Amino acid sequence: MYRPAAFKLDDLSALDELIARDAFITLVTTAEDGTPEVGHLPVRYTRHDHDIVLEGHWARPNPQARHVGAALAIVHGPHAYVTPSAYPDKEAAARVPTWNYAVAHLHGRLESFSDSKALAGLVDRLSQHFEAQVGSDWRFEHGDPRLVRQLAGIVGFRLRVERVELKFKLSQNHPAANVAAVADELDARGEPMAGEIARMMRGHLPR
Repeated sequence: MYRPAAFKLDDLSALDELIARDAFITLVTTAEDGTPEVGHLPVRYTRHDHDIVLEGHWARPNPQARHVGAALAIVHGPHAYVTPSAYPDKEAAARVPTWNYAVAHLHGRLESFSDSKALAGLVDRLSQHFEAQVGSDWRFEHGDPRLVRQLAGIVGFRLRVERVELKFKLSQNHPAANVAAVADELDARGEPMAGEIARMMRGHLPR
């Protein structure tokens, strides 16, 4: 990923925030013939210092479920259009439109598994995590044969992350007055993602 120095982050707490916001990732692999394969999947994320693991599952017929080895997971953050009209120096500096956003690329190696006990544990962990987020309490009942039979329809995976690329493009290459003015304009739109970007921009203003 192209990351100019102004937009490059190394603080993994920023990754924690991104994936807590949206754990529905884009998973990119390459087939044997070189064809890109792309999946869109919810994942459970764990991090202990620099030890990062994503886990989830595919439908068994999904061609990506046969992949092992190198993979890229893309974690999507908020994004918003930036109008040059918001910049105080728009005329003097001949400002042009742009887009502000936050994103993470996680490079690593995939491991797949089909053991029913391991799959049951995975589904249980995923459901507990996401059910809690929506205030519900569905659980995977390990003793229910109807649920256990359905495990045959999925393949589990773990992505052990070897390299993290974080890019937060939040107008850090602009004067502080421009950052503040753009954040105010984004807030004024009343759009949730524009508001998220505005808050992130203010958090990255020079101290």
